Amino acid sequence: MKINHTEEVGSIKIHCVRLKNGEDIKKSIIDYSAEKSILAGVVLSSVGCVISGRIRLADGKTIKELPEKMEIISINGTLSLDGIHLHISYADREGLVFGGHLVDGNIVNTTCELVIGELSQYSFKRDFDENTGYREIQIIERE
Repeated sequence: MKINHTEEVGSIKIHCVRLKNGEDIKKSIIDYSAEKSILAGVVLSSVGCVISGRIRLADGKTIKELPEKMEIISINGTLSLDGIHLHISYADREGLVFGGHLVDGNIVNTTCELVIGELSQYSFKRDFDENTGYREIQIIERE
């Protein structure tokens, strides 16, 4: 993973990252967040392509295997040291677009370009929510 540029604009620090062939997108984002100690981040922009992918569908259980090369249309969501919540959208070779929850196994083909905004005035934590059954975001304002 190579960092091309990091800049702070007001209270947002911008991280520009390029993932390369063979890297797992989710694992790479988690590793980068840990390396840079990002307490509250958002994916601002993403493009690229994958050799193969995997997404979790809206039922919260089903994993859909995507065994072909696809274009990344978008990745969005939140990230922190306490966990990530990211969704990904793909276009297949016919231009059909679909997506779901980002899970392990989305392997970069040629590149995945990410722009991540680090929100220095916040810290994101994740706590179990009995109503949803998931670890949901808690937004904490930092002093």
